[in-house]
Amino acid sequence: MKYADMHCDTLTACCDSGLPLEGCGLQADLKKLKKNGCAVQCLAVFTQGEGSALRFADYLKFYKRALTEYKIKPVLSYSDFSDCLNSGDTGVMLTVENLGFMDCIDGLSVLKDCGVRMASLVWNYENSFAYPNLVFDGGVPDFGKREKRGLKPLGAEAVKALDGLKIIVDISHLSDGGAEEILSGRKIPAVASHSNAFGVCGVSRNLSDGLIKKVADCGGVVGVNFCTDFLGGDGNDTRACVLKHLRHIIAVGGEDVAAFGSDFDGIPAPPDFADCTHMPDLIEYLSANGISGRVLEKLCYANFARVVKEVCG
Repeated sequence: MKYADMHCDTLTACCDSGLPLEGCGLQADLKKLKKNGCAVQCLAVFTQGEGSALRFADYLKFYKRALTEYKIKPVLSYSDFSDCLNSGDTGVMLTVENLGFMDCIDGLSVLKDCGVRMASLVWNYENSFAYPNLVFDGGVPDFGKREKRGLKPLGAEAVKALDGLKIIVDISHLSDGGAEEILSGRKIPAVASHSNAFGVCGVSRNLSDGLIKKVADCGGVVGVNFCTDFLGGDGNDTRACVLKHLRHIIAVGGEDVAAFGSDFDGIPAPPDFADCTHMPDLIEYLSANGISGRVLEKLCYANFARVVKEVCG
């Protein structure tokens, strides 16, 4: 079965290392994606720290060159998504992880023009938009604590602007307070592109049941992250851990909320799940263990496709 993956850092990793997007040998190498049934791969541009705005421009140039060089279909709409499912091609959706490189919201329309269709406000460190769900104690991350502070004024403005531009709002890495503020009473789907269930693995990077339910209530989706630290387990049982998180997310939010958000090339490779070549095996494993038929189709691609249709058009 074909699948869509809501988050990877391969674009950023390739640009940083001077590697080609296709045939680079990384976890979500374009050649591997095409061979193993990926219909749509979200490619995140990630920046952090000084010089981020200039670096973002470099990533964007790299992305545009790759589209031309490898004749990749950019996914800008539901129609593009459907074309990739029906044609057998692997399309890519450009996303932004951490809007912190911007000091105002005026540039968000530029992101839309550049092809960005999903964006998150923050990464692991506070910025002018929001607070992260990672709490530091004496400079050391404390994964047992959860951040309750909400959005900053600029963050609230950014969410409204993203909605108006039909760019999907991504709450992964965002504080509980910020996520609650976005999701409460929300009518437009929002996503957690690469987040897991706190009820299965109790680290602050994972979503509480309350947040999973609110993502579901607005028609959004949660993409399960393959990082061992957030899955639990020992890295030799990745498929079983992914299954546990998917079952929990479905039990809390229903079958329309589950999806994949691997975080390939942003995480250490689990010993038993080195790269995207393991995706067909994972899908087969899920099917053999109670997630099959229409539900499997939904979490593999249909749930995310629905969000793209409702938000991006």
